[in-house]
Amino acid sequence: MSASEPVPTHHDPSLSGEINKLTGLNVAACYQCGKCSAGCPMAAEMPRKPHQLLRLVQLNQRQAVLSDSSLWLCLTCETCTSRCPNQVDPARLIDGLRELAFQQDPTLAPLKQRAFHQAFLHQIKSHGRVFELGLVVDYKLKSGALLDDALQAPGMLWRGKLALMPNNIEGKAEVRRIFEACEHVAGEEIPS
Repeated sequence: MSASEPVPTHHDPSLSGEINKLTGLNVAACYQCGKCSAGCPMAAEMPRKPHQLLRLVQLNQRQAVLSDSSLWLCLTCETCTSRCPNQVDPARLIDGLRELAFQQDPTLAPLKQRAFHQAFLHQIKSHGRVFELGLVVDYKLKSGALLDDALQAPGMLWRGKLALMPNNIEGKAEVRRIFEACEHVAGEEIPS
């Protein structure tokens, strides 16, 4: 075999192998020190802490980890990642697990998180940046939470915290091309 030929690789069908392929992470490097969970600002709210999610991946407990609500509580603040002595990157792991969960069954993500994600992406795709009022309206319509925080809107509008019209960026066309390229690779339209 010459150096220019691709080297055959062993396909690892385990959850950790799937995570490695998706994110490039080696979850076997985690030795369960717990520093990620100790620094996590959401740990008190999570049924399973970041190090416990990592352990489930190591144990190939696919259903247990993908159906765990802790995945959707992570803020992706990367405190866990900065504290990891082995550079395992728990925040990237959780992001990868969210992607796998969504691929398996989009309803595994709670409705409000799905609605926010879709509304956020729609604003970026449409304007090249977030148009806050549009984000709020999209989110409310998609989540069904029409009256949640409704009394906050007048004060925010009056103080200039919510613009009535979007402020498109100059590179909006480039942003749309990025979305189209991602959709082409994924073979599906990015939900918006």
